[in-house]
Amino acid sequence: MLTHKQAEEHGLAQRNRLKRAALADLAPRHFDPLDVLRAACQDHVAKLLPVKFERMSVSPFAFFRGAVEIMATDLGAGARTSLEVQLCGDAHLKNFGFFATPASDVILDINDFDQTQRGPWEWDVKRCATSIVLAGRVAGDGESGCKEATHLFLEEYSRWIRQFAETPALDVARHRAWRSKRDPMIRGALKEAERSTPLSNLKKLAQRTAGHNYRLASKPGLIWEVTGAEKKSVLAALPEYRDSLSPDHQLIFDRYQPVDVGFKVVGTGSVGTRDYVVLFIGRHPHDPLFLQIKEEPPSAYESYYKDSGTPKNQGQRVVQGQRAMQVLSDFLLGWCSIAGRDYLVRQLNDHKSSIEPEELGGRRLAEYSRVCAELLAKGHARSGEPVALASYLGRSGKAERALLRFAVKYADQTEADFQTFRKALKHGFVEQAEKALRGSLAHGAAVAR
Repeated sequence: MLTHKQAEEHGLAQRNRLKRAALADLAPRHFDPLDVLRAACQDHVAKLLPVKFERMSVSPFAFFRGAVEIMATDLGAGARTSLEVQLCGDAHLKNFGFFATPASDVILDINDFDQTQRGPWEWDVKRCATSIVLAGRVAGDGESGCKEATHLFLEEYSRWIRQFAETPALDVARHRAWRSKRDPMIRGALKEAERSTPLSNLKKLAQRTAGHNYRLASKPGLIWEVTGAEKKSVLAALPEYRDSLSPDHQLIFDRYQPVDVGFKVVGTGSVGTRDYVVLFIGRHPHDPLFLQIKEEPPSAYESYYKDSGTPKNQGQRVVQGQRAMQVLSDFLLGWCSIAGRDYLVRQLNDHKSSIEPEELGGRRLAEYSRVCAELLAKGHARSGEPVALASYLGRSGKAERALLRFAVKYADQTEADFQTFRKALKHGFVEQAEKALRGSLAHGAAVAR
């Protein structure tokens, strides 16, 4: 552990490694972004690729959400600091929101960690700042408003890092972001989170059978029944998942019995990966539990930054990253493996919601950017060395101005990539990706034999 003075000196020394003005730099590309997208889908469920690409084609912001691998490739090609934190990895506005604590309180925090791993702090900040520019543009804001909101995010992030650098570590670990429930933006999302409970999911996702039991209801394109060997393999993984829980949480899990398994299509970036829903019922029919068993491939950043602490199971990687950044996490968070693939296990949509970018016009974008800045700074301060980071950032505003320039340039590049993607969709991109996927699966099967 570094002393306060050593941490300050380490942060200042990073300016020799990467000058703050250089945070604005965008590395020249030596790759085709569409090739990166195709490669990212190599082990996906083929019939879901059209769904994934359709969702990505809605707007530049939706494309940005589904193309984290492209930004990881760009960031990996550039210079970076060695100020390491736990990365969220996919820090965009839709991945901040509301979720339930073990006591069923609904709190604000980062709520998606599929891409988490250790890495340079600025990668998260650059991705989040870019998402603010894109969200503002999608909402119809002028360029000055988008830049103002993004600059506010960057200033607030730095301010919170400086504050956490002078705060006792236990207080940083306990820090929670509070906002007034009277705020219309917060109130609307909070109501949605409060409605998202196991009982509400029972009404939306399940139906009663003739024997007065429940089964998951099939919904074309969204959720369908899992049967046979696939269902058996999912249920067979539950003991391994149980072992990943703490003993007190195992006691709670043991009060439920699985009654059905489904496959659910979720999100944008995750579409195409395997995502199961298991419905459990407790001692009476109105005591449901829904667990999401979500496939976790390696982080998109794995090829560009070596995290020596990454566990073998990618679901465990996500659990560890989430616990490192969040104050409170789902008490049924765990992991398992099914048919050679790694999975995260968590409660399905338990008091969870986020805010749509289209809702974030004008001052709303600026205010929500402040929330995200506080939450991201808290996660980085919990998992990294805030004194060193505060020392690197300084108080001149040089780092914030450079990061703003990067965000605008990368938003422009994302919009250009989006237009290229839309044109490719009209010229057989989906079919090409499906063909490449079938080829990779056939090759894998041949190697296995």
